Amino acid sequence: MKKNEAGIFAILVIFTLLQIGSVLAKGKNTGSDTDSWVAPPTAKNIQNPITSDAKVKAEGKKIFEQQCATCHGNGGKGDGPAGKYLGKKLPDFTKALFSQQTDGEIFWKLTNGNAPMPAFKEILSEEKRWQVINYLRTFASH
Repeated sequence: MKKNEAGIFAILVIFTLLQIGSVLAKGKNTGSDTDSWVAPPTAKNIQNPITSDAKVKAEGKKIFEQQCATCHGNGGKGDGPAGKYLGKKLPDFTKALFSQQTDGEIFWKLTNGNAPMPAFKEILSEEKRWQVINYLRTFASH
């Protein structure tokens, strides 16, 4: 009976250690926000109603510089001066992982936020959010 109790105790200890390791690994900052933050499937089909032209991109750039660059960096690489204090790696907008997202997915993320990034639904009009997205698309060519 003592052997069975010792075996069960050992299994419980191992299980507990595995659970603790799993929790610690989830908290580890190994990837960017883009890796783990997924918009709902319905967001994929949201269409960008704003035609992307030079004027729209210029407006988007102004908004980005005012609202986003402090954390995301002027070049969109996730290296803004405040970004390093947020406790998570920010997405690099110049990478394929970001550019593979649809405008609708990015719009959903911009609208709803994901701490520490605020939800911009009440901060920026829908038009301004789309302008930012059109500007973000320019980072893919960098």
